[in-house]
Amino acid sequence: MSLHILRTARLTLTPVSWRDMEDIARLKADGGAFAMMLGGVRNRQQAEAEMVSDITFWAKHGTGMFAIRENGRLIGITGVHERPDGRGAALRFAIYPWASGRGLAREAAAAALRHAHAAGLSRVVAVARDSNIASRKVLGGIGMRVCDHFMRGGHEMLVFESVTSKAPLSSRETDGRISSL
Repeated sequence: MSLHILRTARLTLTPVSWRDMEDIARLKADGGAFAMMLGGVRNRQQAEAEMVSDITFWAKHGTGMFAIRENGRLIGITGVHERPDGRGAALRFAIYPWASGRGLAREAAAAALRHAHAAGLSRVVAVARDSNIASRKVLGGIGMRVCDHFMRGGHEMLVFESVTSKAPLSSRETDGRISSL
């Protein structure tokens, strides 16, 4: 895996790796950060299994999950992973409650979404509870739109999507028709 470091105005995003395991295990065990995630809070064994999946996803797709740091301190994670329900590559993000309220989740998620599309994922989904207003604001704020919904555990879940369509470089649109250059 080549190292893809993303920098925003306030954050540094690095692909998750075993170097991050202690920090990420603590994050995933935090109810304030992970209670609303699919599967809820994780124990150490679950966090390690997810790290294996995240590293494998990076190797296969050239994109994946990032550790989010502000001034060198881990504040959360964001990026894309394969949804277990077959909906495809999905954006996810989680930050500690003490880091919320300053737009950091939106800043990080936007950078991760741009990276996923640049890596060739033309469609990225995200799932949030209808009642999770904070996540819905982040997803809408980065340009994702609701495309579907379903029920899970008595909660209405909203499916958001971001789709890019790039015309082949050897084509151009003329008078509503596609023609070769």
